Amino acid sequence: MARLFGTDGVRGVANRDLTAELALDLAASAAHVLQSLGLFAPGRRPIAIVGRDTRASGEFLEAAVIAGLAAAGMDVCRLGVIPTPGVAFLMNHLAADLGVMLSASHNPMPDNGIKFFAAGGVKLPDDLEDAIEESLGGDWERPTGAGVGRVTSELGAIEAYIAHLVASLGDAASLAGLKVVVDCANGAAAMTAREAFEAQGAQVVAIHAAPDGLNINLDAGSTHMESLQAAVIANGADLGIALDGDADRCLAVDHTGAIVDGDQILAILAVAMKENASLHSDTVVATVMSNLGFLKAMRERGIHVDQTKVGDRYVLEAMNANGFTLGGEQSGHVIMSEFATTGDGVLTALHLASRMVATGQPLRELASIVTRYPQVLVNVSGVNKARAGIDPEINAAVTEAARALGGNGRVLLRPSGTEPLVRVMVEATTMAEAQRVADELAQVVRARLAITSA
Repeated sequence: MARLFGTDGVRGVANRDLTAELALDLAASAAHVLQSLGLFAPGRRPIAIVGRDTRASGEFLEAAVIAGLAAAGMDVCRLGVIPTPGVAFLMNHLAADLGVMLSASHNPMPDNGIKFFAAGGVKLPDDLEDAIEESLGGDWERPTGAGVGRVTSELGAIEAYIAHLVASLGDAASLAGLKVVVDCANGAAAMTAREAFEAQGAQVVAIHAAPDGLNINLDAGSTHMESLQAAVIANGADLGIALDGDADRCLAVDHTGAIVDGDQILAILAVAMKENASLHSDTVVATVMSNLGFLKAMRERGIHVDQTKVGDRYVLEAMNANGFTLGGEQSGHVIMSEFATTGDGVLTALHLASRMVATGQPLRELASIVTRYPQVLVNVSGVNKARAGIDPEINAAVTEAARALGGNGRVLLRPSGTEPLVRVMVEATTMAEAQRVADELAQVVRARLAITSA
């Protein structure tokens, strides 16, 4: 049976894969497991906080999660619509023992998900998620009478989160004179992004900022940036910011309408943090999917790149293990550990804008430190992905391709974590060369690892 928890909580189509019954049981099991392990603050009834993005399904899932937590003996504070990093921040602010966020991030509206945070605003480790999954439907004693949890609402807590975002800039120059277009993806950022930027003096044009429960991520946000590009040009803006449904990722657009991806944003922030001596060990954490141009740009500026598997949780694990202060992904998840325990799109955007003001340079110039190499990704499906790293002919083909590309290209074979396919990624100096090499390697993978019926 497949593991219920993925790399970012439990996710699926709401009311089909992720039902109210499952949400209630997951919440109750999480409360029971963490309490049985002594992970809640002693001397008082444990406290849980619950937030959600703007999906219509979040309304019934929120009710189910709150019911499960209270039935397990936790007092529950309902936060309403709030970004995922807002829940992580408020864990400490509200002295909570457990946090729950209902969101499927950048996924389409019919999907939803449940993500748990432990005290301190950190994601639960795999072993605790496994224990919660094993406890589902278990026969453990529920509290009764005065032992059941009580439910309150703290819808104003989001103001404390916005204040935290603004305060993270410290004594940095205001953003006055900067014109910013913010694409809120009709998601949780509609409640925070404009307010945070305007508090620092920026002129803000907000688009896709009218969520109705059904339009989250619909042709909007970090996965559909065409309307943001057009809005930046039409409004003569200095900067465009693309967020996703739960506002934990950020991509950008410069004044010409060109996209600035997560690698470029990470590079800009890394250079800034090295200059002010806040980049621990002059190291930034990124994944194996980071563009070769990013790796070269960091090397040229004396910044080491610690690479991890794909997934922001692996980036965060490396950061926590070594005390690193900056990490992120090409997709726009950026973690600034001085201010956040998870990726925070609005936080990232504010610091990116602040760097523009501090240097007096347009985003286009700041982003130019990274020369992105053309990158081709080919998914080879219907193959035995378990043998991708051990087949001698595939290994030989990869070695030969990497040798031929030399220092001007890169090859990566990565089995999918959820599907029977192998991803072939190639970077080269031209798109044509990258495509040719990727297609050739994909043919080898397909031939060697094809799954044949008995």
